[in-house]
Amino acid sequence: MSAMNRFKISFKKRLFLVSTVAITLFFNSSCFAASRQDEKASAFQYMKKLNSVFDFVLQNYVDEIDPKILYEGAIKGMLDSIGDPYTLYLDPNAMRDLNDTTAGSFGGIGLSITKALESTPEKPAYVEVASPMEDTPGAKAGIQAGDYIVAIDGTPTPDLTMNEALGKLRGEVGTPVTLSILRGTNMRFDVKIIRALIEVPTAKYGMIEDSSIGYVRLIEFTPETPNRLQDALNFFEENNYTGMIIDLRDNPGGLITSVADVADKFIDEGVIVSTKSRLAFENQEFTSTAAKTTVKKNLPIVVLINRGSASASEILSGALKDYHLAYLVGERTYGKGSVQQVIPLSNIDGMKITMARYYTPSDVNIDKIGIPPDLEIKNLEKMTPEEEEIYVKLVNSNLISTLVEKNPNLSEGAIALEAEKIAKEYPLDLRLLRRMIRIQVQRTKANVLYDLDFDLQLNEALKIVKSKDFDALIKNTKTLKELQEAVEDSAIDASKQAAE
Repeated sequence: MSAMNRFKISFKKRLFLVSTVAITLFFNSSCFAASRQDEKASAFQYMKKLNSVFDFVLQNYVDEIDPKILYEGAIKGMLDSIGDPYTLYLDPNAMRDLNDTTAGSFGGIGLSITKALESTPEKPAYVEVASPMEDTPGAKAGIQAGDYIVAIDGTPTPDLTMNEALGKLRGEVGTPVTLSILRGTNMRFDVKIIRALIEVPTAKYGMIEDSSIGYVRLIEFTPETPNRLQDALNFFEENNYTGMIIDLRDNPGGLITSVADVADKFIDEGVIVSTKSRLAFENQEFTSTAAKTTVKKNLPIVVLINRGSASASEILSGALKDYHLAYLVGERTYGKGSVQQVIPLSNIDGMKITMARYYTPSDVNIDKIGIPPDLEIKNLEKMTPEEEEIYVKLVNSNLISTLVEKNPNLSEGAIALEAEKIAKEYPLDLRLLRRMIRIQVQRTKANVLYDLDFDLQLNEALKIVKSKDFDALIKNTKTLKELQEAVEDSAIDASKQAAE
């Protein structure tokens, strides 16, 4: 190689290096100067940096890039960095789905879901079912609160964002979607579900058979829920009810204004729920008035709750508990004590952001804690590893679906006989087997209002609401504030003992 060629190559390298340094110096001087002042940069300065990065990438990236990609990525990353699963960017698809839900109907399978932001090999960020919606394909397929969806049509869910998961679950009415379910520790099985028109439900009610107890299931808190509850109360009054069971299990929540109006029918005076924020205009108190109270005084009331009871359903159960108006039976609730607002960013996209936290009448926030029942009852005890293996084999065998296809109108007596036959090959709890057959029979029909054969929680609620000692029982319950203080005192005592 000649000296002249070596000089040219060396010159080009130096020229490239100088160009790189010049760009770096320009870039650093304009928006990335590392100094102590930079650490104290104001919000305005950070905004300038963000704009500078956006413009620089748009003008200098090796390939031409769509500014929409940078815009959506920046907003999504900004909101995800907060670490709040309820604060997120709503792309056009997610915004449309939200509008469909608000409007009252959409094509899907009827599951309320949540998803962790971080995924690790030890704890993958699967889609978790918060609650199945009543009378929807998901509920009729036997999907339960607490189930993990590990894949949707073969796509692993840890790789999906929340919006992408929602997009895959929703779709054209009549089309199938296959969910890979993880239940418990080791139970894995696939469920094929046909999408349907999902109409946002609100309430179902009736009298418990052979009793004077009214039963109302509040499915979700929509603008119509207070009216539908009043319909139920009027029906109970016509039937001379002497007690009431409010079923909030698998109720994912809804509008805070709706649940406040519902609670006002029970509470004649006082705060129902308050919201607290660093913004003064977000601090609100929803209070009750005697004029709107329609439930008669001293009525025995039991509220059913479980891990699928979230948000607005926790507001109602917390308020009734704090005022000693209802006895809670079931399992600890989900623990969502925050309030979100949807902020449109354009005609097609927006963001959902947590604006406040809500507090019960005794001034307790239950976020990530939940509300404990006054009496804990589980419908099924945790399965052993052997039972889990048997359950998965039974589901994958399609034995029950084949049985019901041949006998679509099985009576309760026939269901019991078939469960005993199945138990010989698949030794599981007979109540569970009857429940599995019953769910399959009801897939093409409207769900029954209640299931006293399977539902231990409802049976226990019936005993309590009929009890002569109900008044004494309800007076001895603790408010959420008293429960919180008891936990704090216990922690202090334990700390003192450890120190000694």
